[in-house]
Amino acid sequence: MNGELLDTLARFGLDAAAADPPVDRSGAPADIHAVLESSHAGTELLLESLPNSDPRRTLERVTRDVLTIRGADGNPIDLYVYAPADRSGTLPAVVYFHGGGMTIVSADNRGTSTWCRELANLGLVVVGVDFRNAHHGGPNPFPAGLNDCVAAVRWLDEHRADLGVSNIVLQGESGGANLALAVALAANRGGWSDRIAGVYALVPYISGAYGWPRERKLRELPSLVENDGYFVNCAEMDLLVHSYDPTATHTTDPLAWPYFATAEDVKGLPPHVISVDELDPLRDEGIAYFRKLQDAGVPVVGRVNLGITHAAESIFREAAAGYFDATTADIHRFAHSL
Repeated sequence: MNGELLDTLARFGLDAAAADPPVDRSGAPADIHAVLESSHAGTELLLESLPNSDPRRTLERVTRDVLTIRGADGNPIDLYVYAPADRSGTLPAVVYFHGGGMTIVSADNRGTSTWCRELANLGLVVVGVDFRNAHHGGPNPFPAGLNDCVAAVRWLDEHRADLGVSNIVLQGESGGANLALAVALAANRGGWSDRIAGVYALVPYISGAYGWPRERKLRELPSLVENDGYFVNCAEMDLLVHSYDPTATHTTDPLAWPYFATAEDVKGLPPHVISVDELDPLRDEGIAYFRKLQDAGVPVVGRVNLGITHAAESIFREAAAGYFDATTADIHRFAHSL
């Protein structure tokens, strides 16, 4: 593992294997609620506490506005819009969906704000979407969060001129990557995927397979066993799955879990980048989706970040600085190349 990343994980007590939660999806709802709220609070605290400054950059050159639109259910959706203060002309827009398994973590914390500001500082308009979490602030099970993300993309498409936006690229990490891929699939079904220029998915959380029997994991997605407990834990992720789809009626629905998309579902999609991390339980589902796109003739590039844990290239701003810089630069390159 990257040494500086390991030192940072140790500083926060995250260098040992993550322990299983004290309850599984069969537990009492109050106990599951307590575990997920604790996970939300712990993740938010980590994102607020991590050292993520960079003296090489002046992020004050980035403006930030908050707009509120209405979702399909009449619900308010806040959009956090970041742009270079000295911009001229139109720029590509990156619609950013935050991680947290579609279930926890806020859309406006120090970690997500730094990510959006860094991308904007490179020369992009970045729109962070405050979609409804399945658990925190909920319950809002599938498809509430996805509907909000679709609404945000459709709204941005209709207001390109107002915001000075050219291409629209969907981007997210982990659960946010699920939503980015699912919005593209929904657009394909709806006949408007041509309004999306590309999708950039970091460490996608897309299988819902975290509670599968060990034998099936080893046969189909072995990284779920090989890397279980490296920063993230399959047993805890299964609680997020349960919160997102509490009736288990969408376990193979590609809009909930894009891993199950068919060749027909992905045919004709815009260009994608799928980026995975070597020491991540989610590594193999991202690779599987890359291959699915490639087999269907979708233009796609795959990236593997060696020696780092789940989403370290976006979460650990300083400890994984080289990965962070390479990833943000590649998102910028991708958005401007379309």
